Amino acid sequence: MRLVTSLRLRGLALLGAAAFCITLPGSVTTLGNSARAGASLEERKTPMRFSWVACEPNCRGWVSAVGIITADSPRDFDEFARGRQLGGATVVLDSSGGSVNDAIALGRRFRGLGALTTVGTTVINQTSQGQRASVRPEAYCESMCVFLLLSGKARYVPEAAHVRVHQIWMGDRADDARAASYSAQDMMIVERDIGRLAKYTFDMGGAGDLLSLALSVPPWEELHELSRDELRLTNLVTTEQVADVLPPQDNAATVPVAEAKTKANQDRVATSAPDGETTAQPAKSTSTKTAEALVPTGGTATPLPVQPAQ
Repeated sequence: MRLVTSLRLRGLALLGAAAFCITLPGSVTTLGNSARAGASLEERKTPMRFSWVACEPNCRGWVSAVGIITADSPRDFDEFARGRQLGGATVVLDSSGGSVNDAIALGRRFRGLGALTTVGTTVINQTSQGQRASVRPEAYCESMCVFLLLSGKARYVPEAAHVRVHQIWMGDRADDARAASYSAQDMMIVERDIGRLAKYTFDMGGAGDLLSLALSVPPWEELHELSRDELRLTNLVTTEQVADVLPPQDNAATVPVAEAKTKANQDRVATSAPDGETTAQPAKSTSTKTAEALVPTGGTATPLPVQPAQ
């Protein structure tokens, strides 16, 4: 994985399946209109924002999580969740990744709520029947976003989605990683955060193949987009039925898939230690550096063999 002043895992892009429509009697928060598709790219470059998309009376809402995972994201989610009944809610992700440790902390919060996860872009359309919310499948879940996707008790990735992976690295040296120099302290940070990420992956029910694929893509290569076989092999997908994570309203209108969006750049953000973990530090070390995600570039990893279904 790659080293960073705060290290991050590059993007695992996300999903793209059928869109789901939900009639809203006016109770939708902070999510614009159908023009929103074009705005999503810019939003993925900003710190992660959480919004509740409500619908009544015949469907449940969902949490929209858009943007880069930063040191503030776990706290921001706690503030967002305060006073809301989010147990078993679906989290719809649209993110280019972010801080490793803070993504781990946020993912554990999602799992603690029994959340379901998928990837998509939330849009609000004005119709003759009022406002209608939908999830468009053409979105990106890259880098540490993939590990947020993994936190769901049930996980759905539509056919049209893009899920992309890469290594973590020292963000301040990612632009020319091979020419940069690294200290023993840098190596300690990377090894420590790889260990944290591995433990989290297995705690969430992911397969070692996910780490193997991500760690095989260095910072000077493009992100690797996971195939459908690899999504199953890594256990990122637990269901092929969208209704298992986002039940549509009866007789919902079909919403067209948004056109593909270009990859968003990721900022380099220092992170804090993940919740619930205590990691021994060298006696003389005061470093708070952790792994963070890098700017996704989109390369390939060595394909892993796909095991036949048992």
